[in-house]
Amino acid sequence: QVQLVESGGGSVQAGGSLRLSCAASGRTFSNYVMGWFRQAPGKERNIVAAISWSRDYTNYYPDSVKGRFIISRDNAKNTVYLQMNNLKPEDTAVYYCAARSDWSILTVGVVSRYSYWGQGTQVTVSS
Repeated sequence: QVQLVESGGGSVQAGGSLRLSCAASGRTFSNYVMGWFRQAPGKERNIVAAISWSRDYTNYYPDSVKGRFIISRDNAKNTVYLQMNNLKPEDTAVYYCAARSDWSILTVGVVSRYSYWGQGTQVTVSS
């Protein structure tokens, strides 16, 4: 089992920045691919970033956040981060971190492929 706890959400004006953190406990953190997803009310849960477990730390971002969001991980601290810059009102959502054991660019955004989820943290961006 892996337990995930997100923090760092809050309210910010458009153009501002936030950094989310996800602390993991349980099994060996470095063995897991980590992803950040978000879900707005009435909408599907969508991926915003993912980072592999391998030494080169391959990252994935959808076009909607590319160039604005940065995912990173600190295996010594069992923590994955999501730096969000130039935030827009459409970024408003509950943000979740998630973990899976395999990396596949074809399925990196598939919710069901992630075995463990945090409880989510709210991000609100006002115009």
